[in-house]
Amino acid sequence: MTRQKCTARQGQYLAYIYYYTKVNGIPPAEADIQRYFRVSPPSVHQMILTLEKEGMISRVPGQPRSVHVLLPSWDLPPLE
Repeated sequence: MTRQKCTARQGQYLAYIYYYTKVNGIPPAEADIQRYFRVSPPSVHQMILTLEKEGMISRVPGQPRSVHVLLPSWDLPPLE
């Protein structure tokens, strides 16, 4: 992987987004991520911004369910 290594928590968010998209055919909403990780809406939004800044995801600001993981699936940790 040429990108900076992600933290364990970032890896879990990336794995969740990847698998949610694979199972449901659409990316998760921030509310879905919030429910899964049991964190506040600002925490989810901040993590999304961090992952985007680090080049691990892409998204369209203001468009719901537009988050896409940019890392190959083999670089993602197992979802716990």
